[in-house]
Amino acid sequence: MTPTTPPTPPAPPTPPTPSTPPPAPASLATTGTTPPITPPTGPAGRAAPTTPAATPPATPPAGAPAAMPTAGAFRATRRRRTTRLIAVTCALTATVTALFVLTMMAGSFQLTPGEVITSVLHLRHEPSVDFVVRDLRLPTATSALAVGLALGASGTIFQQLLRNPLASPDFVGITSGAGLAAITGIVLLQAGGLAISALALGGALTAALLMYLLAWRDGLAGYRFILIGIGIALFFDGLIGYMLTRAQLSEARQAMHWLTGSIGQAGPAVLLVALAVAVAGPIIFVALVAGPIANRLLGPATGAIIAAALTGATLLLTADLIANHLLPTPLPTGVVTGAVGAPCLLWLLATANRQGAGG
Repeated sequence: MTPTTPPTPPAPPTPPTPSTPPPAPASLATTGTTPPITPPTGPAGRAAPTTPAATPPATPPAGAPAAMPTAGAFRATRRRRTTRLIAVTCALTATVTALFVLTMMAGSFQLTPGEVITSVLHLRHEPSVDFVVRDLRLPTATSALAVGLALGASGTIFQQLLRNPLASPDFVGITSGAGLAAITGIVLLQAGGLAISALALGGALTAALLMYLLAWRDGLAGYRFILIGIGIALFFDGLIGYMLTRAQLSEARQAMHWLTGSIGQAGPAVLLVALAVAVAGPIIFVALVAGPIANRLLGPATGAIIAAALTGATLLLTADLIANHLLPTPLPTGVVTGAVGAPCLLWLLATANRQGAGG
């Protein structure tokens, strides 16, 4: 009996082999660039809609600076500052004009505003009024106006250059230099009038040049300039005291009157150099306080020289009116400015220390 061969079992099914992606094009293989991804397609070959992921709002990191204001905000701020500057300047101009007229109205022979204005502008000829206004009071009022404008402008320029609200020609030797030259002329040369003003101008310029040379060290530092100016002022004040001890009684009286500062005895000839002499600061505290007061009035629009000059003129015209017409005995204008300026100096010291600007 022949053996029967068992049937061969069927081979197991071969697992499906994963499809191998087609080789990349030669250009992509050589450059290594990833081929573009084809979006999934929906039925009938149409692309399936995709939903974009929600992006959270970007938040600035802690401590990051605030966003810069836009150009419109800059223009609005500048417009507000310009408007305030114009308003303050116009108000100060009106105040100075009113005080200028009032200075020529007051006195033993009182006048009306119309009489003063028509006489100054030569609109009407009246000998008595013209003599009082043009010959007696107009030189004094013009001197006060010019000196006040010069003191206010020079003081604020001084403070801006040295970046210190306490800087002033009163404290850094310029006034003392002018005083020493003027007192030397009065005591030793018996000078008077325009000669004293010319000597004072020369002394102020000499003191300023000396301070500049001593303070220069690879540049000009504000605090060094101020400290050297204070030292020079003390030195000149000592020499002024020595010159007063050598003077006769009449000369000492004239010297002290000049040192105190007065507008009342200025004549037309002195008006030619009044602006230059005022820069030396013969009347104390006006140059110091005119700039800070103007800055308080201006608010954000600080640093305007015209407003500071008008503030100085307002202060000096007011002080001259008080010194000559409101006190029982007429006094030099510098007495009133000194009495008002001392509290202002304390106020400046307090505010400068709070802001860290005065040391």
